Amino acid sequence: MRSTLSVHSPALEALIPPEIRAPRSRWTRARYIAGLDAERDCEQIGYLLASYEFPWDTTRALELALLRTFGVAKGAPLLAQTGELTERTQKRYDDTVLILAEIQENGVDHPRGRAALRRMNTQHGRYSIPNDEYVYTLSTFVLEPIRWNARFGWRRLTRHECDATYYLWRAIGRRMGIRDIPPSYAALERFNVAYERAQFRYADANHRLAVASRDLMLGWVLPRRLKGLGAPVIDAMLDQPMLDAVGLPAAPRALRWALNRGMRARAHLLRQLPPRRRPWLATRRPNRTYPDGYQIEQLGADRR
Repeated sequence: MRSTLSVHSPALEALIPPEIRAPRSRWTRARYIAGLDAERDCEQIGYLLASYEFPWDTTRALELALLRTFGVAKGAPLLAQTGELTERTQKRYDDTVLILAEIQENGVDHPRGRAALRRMNTQHGRYSIPNDEYVYTLSTFVLEPIRWNARFGWRRLTRHECDATYYLWRAIGRRMGIRDIPPSYAALERFNVAYERAQFRYADANHRLAVASRDLMLGWVLPRRLKGLGAPVIDAMLDQPMLDAVGLPAAPRALRWALNRGMRARAHLLRQLPPRRRPWLATRRPNRTYPDGYQIEQLGADRR
């Protein structure tokens, strides 16, 4: 099978002017984004934020967004029963990353973006998932990168960029058939806060899903015998309602303080460094599940 990692160039890269791909100033892209239309140009803005401005931060934030959905007790039993997130955690993670990356790197109406959306809709169509759970999951993909950057990013996202992020995910959500998406970024944020207040509560399935995902993340950087030492670092990134809902312990206060100080030092360092001149692309990076490349049609679970 010929690898897509070496033959496919993301469609949205062609929209970026050369002087924005390789700017002289760390702030050039922010000024360029400010001149774009938040709704009309939301795909280009999302691409610049995720692939150039904040690639590492966006990836970590979306990992926490997926983890956060496990706090909703009513949806956890289905996620646990499929076994995709507890027995085939790495594949499920890689499939999700690649499907979303195909959409975000190419656009919702590009042939590859449409193919990824069809594949995602086919996967979800096997199960009876309430619409409100879809809306909540969508809200985490909008809000968690914004919240992460407010805490740890080398700069905060502007309100213009927040609106563009909302419009991008609204476009994705509409093509997934999600109904009743709140009509603005502010309305989506209000929905998210109210939904978590109403739906976050502990269940054993929540705990199993959260531990499986946390162990997966730790396994990328630590040998198995040291996972117990790394677990509190991830716990330190979660707020108390989330910890309670998935049954994870609060990290020691000293660790939370050290983590915040370390991440702020990283942000300060990044502000002094030259801007990224090549995009970070999930579809072009080596992948644990698909080391020889993949076809969009093979992403996701096989029918069982």
